Amino acid sequence: MLPFVLLATRAEDVPADEEYELFLRYSGLDERMLRRIRLEAGPLPALDLESISGVIVGGGPFNASDPAARKSETQRRVEQEMATLLDEVVARDFPFLGACYGVGTLGAHQGAVIDRTYSEPISIVPVSLTDEGRADPLFAGMPDTFGAYVGHKEAVHTLPPHLVRLAGSPGCPVQAFRARTNVYATQFHPELDVDGISTRIRAYADYGYFADGELDSTLDAVRVSPVTEPARLLQTFVARYAR
Repeated sequence: MLPFVLLATRAEDVPADEEYELFLRYSGLDERMLRRIRLEAGPLPALDLESISGVIVGGGPFNASDPAARKSETQRRVEQEMATLLDEVVARDFPFLGACYGVGTLGAHQGAVIDRTYSEPISIVPVSLTDEGRADPLFAGMPDTFGAYVGHKEAVHTLPPHLVRLAGSPGCPVQAFRARTNVYATQFHPELDVDGISTRIRAYADYGYFADGELDSTLDAVRVSPVTEPARLLQTFVARYAR
């Protein structure tokens, strides 16, 4: 089997390493079959899409909708590299699953309006599939509505007509969308469990996702109910596209 590639952007080692472990655990892949590339650490090496099964993008602290003057040199480099990669991915309809940061990268690349209108605090939200989502093979076996972990400052405000909305939540109309047949992005995190999101809450306590003094209440908010369904997407993505 050809490996999958995980593109990561977290600069902090603890949440970065735990993110990789979570993608390994819930995809069912091992380290040979899920190669991690940390984009924040250096330029994206040339990827030969013929030698891999698919591309997965993890979450991260970058916001595509931030003004250019506020973006770091690293963020601008990563965005350019991702845009170049997505030129080929979309043109070839190559298997791609962008989780959280994937919405900003793929959405911006495809002409979606990305802004802070539908930001969501770190929490568990009910995600409901659209008619198109219920018919999509990536969501096969998923209930019509399921709980998922979110926490994002930006989201899709408007999708262009050629993109297919697959899921939404009460506070964020676009929780998942598809470009062409095989190129996906989700706003929610399919890789997270309660321990993983708790690590991120602590690691990003000073990044503006919640106010000073709200650490404990934010940790409590992600423990109110079990989250079990989103990880199916990773398993289905791997099963569908492994070659």
